[in-house]
Amino acid sequence: MRNFELLHRRTVVHDRLDRAQYLLLRPFSDGGPMTITTLACTLGLDPATAGRQVSALTAASLVESTADLADRRRWVVTPTADGLREMRVVRDRRTESHAELLGDRDPEDLRALGTMLDRYNRAVTSRYLLTPPQRQPQMPPQGRRPARERRIPPRPRRPESPTASLTAAPLAAGAPSRSG
Repeated sequence: MRNFELLHRRTVVHDRLDRAQYLLLRPFSDGGPMTITTLACTLGLDPATAGRQVSALTAASLVESTADLADRRRWVVTPTADGLREMRVVRDRRTESHAELLGDRDPEDLRALGTMLDRYNRAVTSRYLLTPPQRQPQMPPQGRRPARERRIPPRPRRPESPTASLTAAPLAAGAPSRSG
C-alpha cells in the first residue's frame, strides 16, 4: 500500500487534477448529482470537509452547486462536463499505468490480486463508507449540554427536621432521651 503514494509522486497521472479533486469527482461518474452530505458519506468525509472541497471544485469550474428545490438548506452538487472529462482522463491514465506495471504477470496471479483487492475494498466500504453520517446535537447557548444529554445529579436527602438528627444519636447509642 505504501507504494501507491510513490506511484502518485512519480507519474504524471495527476497533472490535470490533483488527487483530492479526482477522488471527489469520481463518485459522480456513477451516482450523478448528489448533496454534499451524500458525497461526504460516500467518501467517508466529514460534511464540513466535503463542503470545503466542493467549494474548491466549484472555483475550478469542475462542479456546480445549486440549492435543493425540496429543501433550500441543502445543496446539490453536479459535475460540469469539464469536470467529468478531466476525471475520465485521469481514470484512464491510472488504468494504463497499472496495466503497464502488471502487464507481465500471470493471468491467474492477476485474478487472485483482483479478488484480494475486491475483498479489501468491500471491507473498507462496509466499515467506513456505508455508515450514514451521525447527526451532532446542536449546542444551546453558553456551551451547555442539551437537556436530554445533561446529567442531573441525584437530589440530596433532606433531613427530617433539624432536631431529629440531634435526638436520634443518643437513642441509637442506648442513652436515655431528654424526654424521659
